[in-house]
Amino acid sequence: MHIQRAAIGIVFAAVLACAALAQKPNDDTTTRSVQGIVTDASGKPVGEAVVQLKDTKSLQIRSYRTDPDGSYHFAGLGTNTEYELAAQHDGATSGKKTLSVFNTQKTVTMNLKLNK
Repeated sequence: MHIQRAAIGIVFAAVLACAALAQKPNDDTTTRSVQGIVTDASGKPVGEAVVQLKDTKSLQIRSYRTDPDGSYHFAGLGTNTEYELAAQHDGATSGKKTLSVFNTQKTVTMNLKLNK
C-alpha cells in the first residue's frame, strides 16, 4: 500500500514537472530595448562612438561606447517612458532620435548617423 502511494506520488510529480517545463515563459511586457549602428557621414560604422540615451521623464542619461562594428544596445527600458538618443565621436554629432511610447516593438532598431 505504501509502495503504491509512493509510486503514484512519483508519477504525479513527474507529470507536474513535465507540464511546468512545457509552459511558455511569460514575456515581459513592461520593458523593451533599443539597438542600432552609428555610422559616419559616408555610411561607415564608427567604433568607440558615445551613444547617449536620455529618459525624458527623469532626465537620467545612460551612455554606451559602440563596439568596433559601430553597434550599440540598451536593454531594460520602460515601455511607458519616452527616450532621446544621440551619438558623438571626435567632434561629430548625430541628430537626436526619439524612442516614443507609441512604438510597441519589444526591440527597436534606431541607427544614428554622424554629421561629419
